[in-house]
Amino acid sequence: MRLVKRSISEKDGDGKVVLIAEQSEDMWHAYNLITEGDRVQATTFRKVVKEGATGNVQSQRVRLTLTVEVDTVDFDPLECCIRLKGRNVEENPHVKLGAFHTIELEPNRKFALHKSCWDLIFLERLETACDPTQHADLGAIVMQQGLAHVCLISGHMTITRAKIEQSIPKKRSANSGHKKAVEKFYSNVLMALDRHINFDVVKCVLIASPGFVKDDFFKHMMSEASRRDLKVLSQNKGKFVLCHASSGYKHALKDVLADPGIQSRLADTKAAGEVKALENFFEMLNADSGRAFYGYNHVSAACQMGAIEQLLVTDDLFRSCDLKTRIKYVKLVEDCREAGAGVKIFSSLHVSGEQLSQLTGVAAILRFPMPEIEDMEFEDGSDDDGDGA
Repeated sequence: MRLVKRSISEKDGDGKVVLIAEQSEDMWHAYNLITEGDRVQATTFRKVVKEGATGNVQSQRVRLTLTVEVDTVDFDPLECCIRLKGRNVEENPHVKLGAFHTIELEPNRKFALHKSCWDLIFLERLETACDPTQHADLGAIVMQQGLAHVCLISGHMTITRAKIEQSIPKKRSANSGHKKAVEKFYSNVLMALDRHINFDVVKCVLIASPGFVKDDFFKHMMSEASRRDLKVLSQNKGKFVLCHASSGYKHALKDVLADPGIQSRLADTKAAGEVKALENFFEMLNADSGRAFYGYNHVSAACQMGAIEQLLVTDDLFRSCDLKTRIKYVKLVEDCREAGAGVKIFSSLHVSGEQLSQLTGVAAILRFPMPEIEDMEFEDGSDDDGDGA
């Protein structure tokens, strides 16, 4: 994400930034920055109806710059665009004040975002988005015979860069065409790998499959690297990790990332850090439930007692349309940090974030057991977001 201009008041947090999303993950950051009530200014198109000199009616698409007060925000990860619907709040010759309009934000198109309050979470997201070192540092190929997904994984999302599908005949005889089809399949996967994996950024590439598909592909890749003098593959051979996956579908990545056999190789990637944190929470929940709680009320009670060692929270909770809900979760993060707790904010588009969302979206590992929290009574008689430990 490129920050073109920043003007935010240190006094009350009111202000505006001008941004350009330069890649797909920047669009995810932008989606998390824009919430209901914000004002967004961007270039858009609108159909304008004009009456000609002879009385005939003509319609044409006009390019114009609009400022809308956001009513709804939708993110399409496949199209990599954000659709904003809202009312026009600035004078425009083609759009009346108060008229509804939909604006689409796309990569490499400048937009301005104004908020009445840039709170801690928004400012952190802005800083992360505009830091050029914050890119996907883990690559993965999950494959089975005739199917492969080439993915890039960061702490924010799992992006499918290529899907390779090919029909492979069964290995019945020497003339079945099986071997030729497999080689073509491996070549197509190799082309996708070469096109989408940037080894200057990626620290590790997982090749995962059931059976020996991963081993056969790796042999093919190294053979082709030698034959075609693909130095980038030869020089980065040590970055590849072969591991087992249940299938060649994207959802198999969840088990791959949780495999303790590859955790040491992924220790310096943010994606592995989130998976490990959630894994630690579940282990604590089973081994010592007095040190693991989920749901806002139980976690907040532990925070007030300075008992939280690590807070886990999904970014979905900061996208709430209810300002009070957002404020209480921002305060929870601030209070936990002030008490010396570690805080991990999970992406709802990441497999680990999806798992955490099923547990109300907020959980905590405590420094010491506090089983009494489970028996606490809250104002509404229960935990806001679900039961505790």
